Amino acid sequence: MIEIMKVVVRLFASLRSFGPEQQDMELAEHSTLEDLIKMLKLPEKIPLLKIVNGEHRSMHYGLKEGDEIALFPPIAGGSGGNVHPGDSRELFLRIEEDCVDKV
Repeated sequence: MIEIMKVVVRLFASLRSFGPEQQDMELAEHSTLEDLIKMLKLPEKIPLLKIVNGEHRSMHYGLKEGDEIALFPPIAGGSGGNVHPGDSRELFLRIEEDCVDKV
């Protein structure tokens, strides 16, 4: 028998056109972020920022009961602050800090 786990998924920005802003989902135990994204039928060509319980995770991350997942499409704009072209890691960290705190 397949064990089922429940997670909470939040879609941000343009991803909201693919489903509700927040939804409770049931997945087979040992499912990955990749499995979840396929279930949501999000286009594979969209690069996603994937946050699980406040931490950036890869597509192969194994989800657990009660995980909170936030998915963001590519985001551009803003004041830039101390971010310079080519500092993509710093930009992703800023997005994570700014957006996840608001989840």
